[in-house]
Amino acid sequence: MSLPAWPPQLTDDQRQALTAEATNYALAKGLLFAGADQEPPLATAHHSPFSLFPSPFPRRLFEQAKTLQSTYNILYARVATDYDFLERVLGEQGVSRADPFVRRLWKMYKDCRDEGLAQPIHMGIVRSDYLLHNSEGEPLSMRQVEFNAIGCAFGPHSQIVGTLHRFLFDLTGYFGVSPLLTPENFPPNYTIPAMASGMADGHAAYGVPSAWVLFIVSEKENNIFDQRWLEYAVVQNHNIRVVRQTYDELLTNASLSPTRQLFIRTPLSPEPVEIAVVYFRAGWAPSSFPREEHFDARHTLERSRAIKCPTLPLQLSGSKKIQQELAAPGALESFLSDPKYGTPLPEESIAAVRATFAGMWGLDALVAERGLETVKVSGARKELVLKPQREGGGNNVYGADIPSFLDTLPQDERQAWIAMETIVGPRGLRNHLVRAGVGGTSRFVEEEIVSELGIFGTMLFKESDGKPVEVLKDKEAGYLLRTKEIVNNEGGVGVGFSVLDSVVLVDG
Repeated sequence: MSLPAWPPQLTDDQRQALTAEATNYALAKGLLFAGADQEPPLATAHHSPFSLFPSPFPRRLFEQAKTLQSTYNILYARVATDYDFLERVLGEQGVSRADPFVRRLWKMYKDCRDEGLAQPIHMGIVRSDYLLHNSEGEPLSMRQVEFNAIGCAFGPHSQIVGTLHRFLFDLTGYFGVSPLLTPENFPPNYTIPAMASGMADGHAAYGVPSAWVLFIVSEKENNIFDQRWLEYAVVQNHNIRVVRQTYDELLTNASLSPTRQLFIRTPLSPEPVEIAVVYFRAGWAPSSFPREEHFDARHTLERSRAIKCPTLPLQLSGSKKIQQELAAPGALESFLSDPKYGTPLPEESIAAVRATFAGMWGLDALVAERGLETVKVSGARKELVLKPQREGGGNNVYGADIPSFLDTLPQDERQAWIAMETIVGPRGLRNHLVRAGVGGTSRFVEEEIVSELGIFGTMLFKESDGKPVEVLKDKEAGYLLRTKEIVNNEGGVGVGFSVLDSVVLVDG
């Protein structure tokens, strides 16, 4: 199928009216970024970047991505509890040899495992990201970009931007400029209640009704309002109290009981509060740990009886190297069909996941197989993208930058990188992108775009020695659509590359 010409034509007056209504809605409804470098309490904020129209996405592929999330949840539950597999890929003879951050997290996990895990239940609020892909002579399909296992942002804001687009339709009908802009083509998005429900599942599994949920957050977090929406839903919809802490604050406020219950001192309570769930919105990059003591704080959390979202093995399972290993022949099929991991999944479910994989190779193995010069040429031709074991955007190497990067990358560090086949999406789509500008104004551009779809999932799973992992909860939890100018390689909203968007479903 081909996607429709987009966006529909607006007059200048119509565009200005929609932009004014949309920015006011965003400000009124909390679709916000905090102003930079503020000490609490916050005093200023601006609206998050967003698209003026929802962007077209094939209905068939949207529904397929939602259906696949359960299989991906189960897959990563099984990966995270396969110690031998993780050790081979990420341990001392794997990525840890070349990546100091992975090495540090792996050693921390190994130390906790050697001590004896106080909590056998793992929790995940995860997201699988996809791009549309054009294969010559084949129908439009989608390829997985990555699987995110820690700090999955913009779930709440995704729900709000969907309601923003629906509000513009309810108010103006988008001036009747496209027959596609109808309610049946605006799929509901329920990330806030779904993610809060997943957190409540973890709280219930801990078994202490009076215990709190702990959010681990960054200093001077500009995306605080996306986090707060989830926090408010947990408190107001589930009557579960929440406390926020940075790694710095944990150094003085966190303690473990003799039975490794986690307690936090907070001004919100006269006594230290017991923690049922630790939810990490910080800790996915070395920059989260500017001081050595911050790693000690992370170690304390992992040692505790609290349910971690995610545990260290689940966080490590979200690395690019694991994604590449799962794409190897037979690896995915083993995890999903071998009874030692649990009930075998249907062959069609496994095949559907396999069909979302792009070509992936370990950079060291690819250079050994094809030769350095051949890999440099493939990179320069934009046939490959190079990816490290990092989250958060701004880390990959693309196109013309690849040859010089490979010339300077030490050979012993290639093991920390993967090469992924470039995903080639449809061309010609455009949208109106609205960003907050200098002096409190909003900047508006119309650009050719590419959109990345993320499907959220929540899960609880329990590991037992000698037994298959037990998946206690497994839910799909709404979606995120990030849209960027096609000239930008990276796609993070928080780092300024993308805007928040929603889908208008198209058939064909």
